Parts: sequence; structure tokens; C-alpha cells
Amino acid sequence: MRNMNYKCPKCGNRQYEIGEIRVTGSLLAKIFDVQNKKFSTISCSRCTYTEFYKTKSSNLANIFDLFVG
Repeated sequence: MRNMNYKCPKCGNRQYEIGEIRVTGSLLAKIFDVQNKKFSTISCSRCTYTEFYKTKSSNLANIFDLFVG
């Protein structure tokens, strides 16, 4: 993903940062504070416009998150 030809749709900048975010999905996930949805992010280095792309979250990571909180 690092070698992609990125161009910010807002300001036209070509420099970016890649990150990741985890969020809850269902009511049970919220009650038990389990972040079972995972997204990759691409943020423009100039204007901070951010795009989210859904990725797969492993079951092991979900179980670990349940115990760690």
C-alpha cells in the first residue's frame, strides 16, 4: 500500500500517512468494549483529509481486546 500513486481529492497533495483504527460494531461489542471492526486510514499530510478502508479483523485480536479492554 505504501507504493500507491496517492493524490488528495481535496488539495491535490501527494504526501500521505497510513494508519489504522478499530471501532465497535454491534450492541454486544459496545457492552463488552470489543473493537471488532478494523479500518485502514490514509491521511493527507497537508490538509489532514482522511479516507477509511475496511479491512479484516482477526478473531485472535478480538479475543485479546475482550480481555485487555
